Amino acid sequence: MNTTTQQNFCPGRLPVPISRRQMLATTSTGFGLMSLSALMADKSYARPVQNTAAFHFPPKCKNVVFFFMPGGVSHVDSFDPKPTLTKHDGEELGEWAKRAGRKSPATPNRKWKKCPWEFQNHGDAGIPVSDLFPHIAECVDDIAVIRSMVAELPLHAAGNLFLHSGRSRAGSPSLGSWINYGLGSDNENLPGYVLLNSGAVPPGGKENFSNGYLPANYQATSIRAEGAAVENIVAARSEQQQLKLKWLLGQDREFAQTLGEHAEIESAIRNYEMAFRMQTAVPDTLDLSQESAATQELYGLNAEDKDLRLYGTQCLRARRLIEAGVRFVEVTANPVGLDNGSWDQHANLKPHHEKNALVTDQPIAAFIKDLKQRGLFDETLILWAGEMGRTPHTGNVHGRDHHTSGFSVWLAGGGIKGGTIHGATDEFGMHAIENPVTMYDLHATILHLLGLDHERLTFRYGGRDMRLTDVHGKVVKEILT
Repeated sequence: MNTTTQQNFCPGRLPVPISRRQMLATTSTGFGLMSLSALMADKSYARPVQNTAAFHFPPKCKNVVFFFMPGGVSHVDSFDPKPTLTKHDGEELGEWAKRAGRKSPATPNRKWKKCPWEFQNHGDAGIPVSDLFPHIAECVDDIAVIRSMVAELPLHAAGNLFLHSGRSRAGSPSLGSWINYGLGSDNENLPGYVLLNSGAVPPGGKENFSNGYLPANYQATSIRAEGAAVENIVAARSEQQQLKLKWLLGQDREFAQTLGEHAEIESAIRNYEMAFRMQTAVPDTLDLSQESAATQELYGLNAEDKDLRLYGTQCLRARRLIEAGVRFVEVTANPVGLDNGSWDQHANLKPHHEKNALVTDQPIAAFIKDLKQRGLFDETLILWAGEMGRTPHTGNVHGRDHHTSGFSVWLAGGGIKGGTIHGATDEFGMHAIENPVTMYDLHATILHLLGLDHERLTFRYGGRDMRLTDVHGKVVKEILT
């Protein structure tokens, strides 16, 4: 419609055509009824669904909790034991290759490094776990370990972005944003994607948790472990604050009407409205005093180590958030003071991997046990992953370097076949030699469990239908129930 009306003329601004919203707002409600009847005739809209979610097939889970281990957990020191490393510990790679009749490696002067910890078999499945993770070891019958993960680049920033968005550069939506876009939240008073930050922001920055080219209301809402959880979110809503928010919303709506449809302004309006509703929901949801002393003890909230207390706090908050209907929760693990604030141990492997394990092991195991006790385990998908592993060899005796050709991650919960090991690396842990799994495959599997087809979940941008998995990805069916 090209008719210009008096109501959308503003001094100092050129007249603009009437928008579709204005037309529908000023004409008969019959237009709305016509649209509704057309939508209800379409099975994809008429079928009963969870909130506004449009599942492609029946989901196996409702929520996702991602325990992000930035920096690169050493797979040969955690979930992928290599007795051959112990046998050849301290040998230079070049000398070993010569004696074994193997091709000389690209870095012949490096030395094989054995695991500093012991491995024990655990659970009915007899899955080996190192002594780094005694609490998670108690849960192995609920876990599917993927030992054959591969990644694109041995760089932290690019690797973190790839793990989160399927792209090695900033500007694309994260996994949580895609899931929020596809399914929304089960609680209109809480965001669909929450980031529980337990320390320094990992390499790659906040782009790891960005909405990218999706509307801004699909980005992560960050909640800190210390101090005010969220800025300006308080339980009490004063009359003055309500009037201020009402005025801001009015200004944005008026401005949006003069421009027609505008995604950024629409997102700002939705974010204002969400922030207003969060002022009641967030303080109550994050109030851990409502939890029993036994539950707080289970998560380590009374531990001597401060980092363990903070991480335990965020893990317990994660349970409360999904219980309240948040669709995707990510918990970072970045104790301040370590190499890059993460698992990136080029040196000091033993003390710093032990510190990280101390901080994360008990709360994550507590999360699994707590979900099972509350009947939430089968509807929650749990992902434990970093962007890479670490080399089975060392250049300085005391550490390991970046490694992307074979490492371990694990999943548990809704739709996952517990007590499972998928894939394998070679005798030294150098390369994935059986059922390699890419980040695209991991993303496709997560979406599949949520009832979403990774090839059909798309967003039109830059002249093409974009998707999380680009033109790649296959579901790892072997780990599914």
